[in-house]
Amino acid sequence: MHRSLLESLTVQKESPEYLQISMAAAMTLGLVPGQFYRNTKLSCINTLLTYPSGCHATCAYCGLQKAREVEYSKKNFIRVEWPTVALDEIIDRAEKVGHVERLCIAQITHPRAIRDTKEVLERVLRRLGDKIFVSLLINATGTTYQDILDYKKLGADTVTVAIDCATPEVFERLRGKPMNSPHKWETFWKVLEWACEVMGDGYVGCHLVVGLGETEQEMIETIQKVRDLGARTHLFSFWPEEGSMMEKEKPCPAPQYRRVQFARYLIDNRIARYEDMKFNEKGQVIDFGIDKDTFEELFWSGRPFMTSGCRGKTTEVACNRPFGDSSPTDIRSYPFKPEKRDLERIRKQLFDYEMTTNYPDILNPSVFRYQ
Repeated sequence: MHRSLLESLTVQKESPEYLQISMAAAMTLGLVPGQFYRNTKLSCINTLLTYPSGCHATCAYCGLQKAREVEYSKKNFIRVEWPTVALDEIIDRAEKVGHVERLCIAQITHPRAIRDTKEVLERVLRRLGDKIFVSLLINATGTTYQDILDYKKLGADTVTVAIDCATPEVFERLRGKPMNSPHKWETFWKVLEWACEVMGDGYVGCHLVVGLGETEQEMIETIQKVRDLGARTHLFSFWPEEGSMMEKEKPCPAPQYRRVQFARYLIDNRIARYEDMKFNEKGQVIDFGIDKDTFEELFWSGRPFMTSGCRGKTTEVACNRPFGDSSPTDIRSYPFKPEKRDLERIRKQLFDYEMTTNYPDILNPSVFRYQ
């Protein structure tokens, strides 16, 4: 990547006048050169509030954690650097990109984050409200019910809460007191409930990260809880971020992620429920609660393995986050419809219960209902 150009974009400027944007967004807006694998197109401009003092929380898996001794604007997030760009320039450039259908404003833990989110939301919608949807990825810590009412009144289309962890034990260990972090499990679920009450079914998301120490059964049970509240899960595969406290941990095994992906698709689309599914002694799902014909139809459609996120004006998912949780050579969340060769590889992963490799040469279907 052109280092001098990246350095010029990654400087200490702060919100609301400036936002950090994902590298994919910077490429889409023409701020940095580059092209996407298989000509993927990004449909959502992902932005992040930014301040010199950085994020005031410490999540073990996050590259933005306050404990990391790096100038904040140069920290990586979701595996890549996030250039800092003037809000007005983001709006100007987004207006000219025909395939952009959504802009997301993500908060960090900072005293000014909620106030600045409202200002950025107003300014974006003033210019782009008739062209794109705007969603908010909010930090539950410090959020009030009135804040969510304000977000809806100002025109936010979707509100998403990043709970990330599937169980209270994992949450506490990675995001709570042991990390000297202000986040609480109960607070995040309460704010998710508020968002569902205010925004309505179909307009609330919940980020969950697979592979942080939970079992497949625990994650799928949590996905069902999210859906029953009226939200949908936006799923991520854990991939260690450089500079985080978990940078040396192993990524989520592909087979684990594939099975959870498939279960999420069934639950979010009300095709099956957690209670319909069966699990082995390791907590791995062995029966999705659907018949074989339905399984085959859904599997070969490829849709369960595509990125889950907020919808667009014309697309089922605008926030397709190209390669945000993996490399292009080991795609976990497909930003495009998987081809037959992709699905053949995914099928090997889905049937692998030993999880000794991401790409087993043979299937081991002895405990799996659908083979």
